Amino acid sequence: MEHKDHTVTPLSLLDTDLYKFTMQQAVLQHFPGVEGTYRFTHRDKDVYFTRECFDRFRRSAAQFDKLKLTKEERAWLEKACPYFETSYLDYLEAYRFNPDQLRLRFEPIPEDKERNERGDLSARGRIQIEAVGPWQETILWEVPLMACLSEIYFTTVDTDWDYEGQEDAAYQKATVLLQADCVFNEFGTRRRRSARTQELVLQGILRAERDHPGRGKVNGTSNVFFAMKFNVNPVGTIAHEWFMGVGAQKGYEHANGTALELWEKTYPNALLIALTDTFSTEAFYKDFLANKHFAEHWTGLRQDSGDPFVYAPRAKEIYQQLGVDHTKKIIIYSDALNVDKALQLKKQCDELGFKCAFGIGTSLSNDFKKKSSGGSEKSKALNMVIKLSSVDGKPTVKISDEITKNTGDPTTVEYVKELFGIPVTKEDEVS
Repeated sequence: MEHKDHTVTPLSLLDTDLYKFTMQQAVLQHFPGVEGTYRFTHRDKDVYFTRECFDRFRRSAAQFDKLKLTKEERAWLEKACPYFETSYLDYLEAYRFNPDQLRLRFEPIPEDKERNERGDLSARGRIQIEAVGPWQETILWEVPLMACLSEIYFTTVDTDWDYEGQEDAAYQKATVLLQADCVFNEFGTRRRRSARTQELVLQGILRAERDHPGRGKVNGTSNVFFAMKFNVNPVGTIAHEWFMGVGAQKGYEHANGTALELWEKTYPNALLIALTDTFSTEAFYKDFLANKHFAEHWTGLRQDSGDPFVYAPRAKEIYQQLGVDHTKKIIIYSDALNVDKALQLKKQCDELGFKCAFGIGTSLSNDFKKKSSGGSEKSKALNMVIKLSSVDGKPTVKISDEITKNTGDPTTVEYVKELFGIPVTKEDEVS
């Protein structure tokens, strides 16, 4: 939501991804009072923010404490998300963002340092963001902060774009997916160009579903506010930070199995899609193979890094080793998807006998062309993340299936890689 002073805040406390709330409830249950630190990484080193962008972002973040759960929103959550306990909804109703938890800093590039000192708002630089406080509180900063920063960047730094054709483009993409019998979800909150973009995209894909009944399915959106507004399913389960935090707190050797066990205690019969790649999918399978219950009881698996086309064949092997019928399981794909990739993966899963669904984010909510190019040149989305960096002072890490791209403390990354037999190379990129 843009205000008269050009600040941007979420449309609601619910203007975030569902899995932030599902994980918050689990953290409250299993790790109350544990401190959690989140840290921002901007991966495009040649793309800069400006002082104006940073100042507006800082003013915007300071207003997050005005957000609160309304009575209407709580009543809707009770019906739409029956796995939320009354005690958690009480907590969420009382929750307020605490801007004092944020550490925000603008670092001008060397050639613009003097301009920045003169107060020149066009000075270029990088932004540092940390959120420090109880994990059960800081867990909610990630998604709305990134959505807010993206929207401000694209209204202050990169303004070479417009909204023309956005709803129709989403409609056309959805039509192709639906006609191929694909089940998919809109996952675009974190890196959306703006809240208006996400709303246009949802209007487009839901219009396509109405126009093509009986073909495929728009299963819902990860954005809880828009799920309520459009009367669709809020979707999402669990993210890497859960496994990262559990590993740091409980030990890495069986972090995956421990994370699944704790999750089941909070959600015994819901939200059972296992994210496999926090410390590499092969490391995940060690705990998965050691406890057949996980394969039997959990609904399926989520693929989020590495080569997606090796994922389903390997998952089939694992289920077969355990004597579990893989045709009753689902694979959710959520890594940098576009329409063509989803169609190819759907074909592969059909041939292998897996059910599948797709979580599509940036290619829906931030797929723009440069206005000056007449539509021939892509306007790139920001390539950014905010990750859990420590719990109670213990560093957290993410290895993923892109084994040269790691997140976290280099020493801990090396330790976890050696623990799981993953090669440590000079090319390792720690962000």
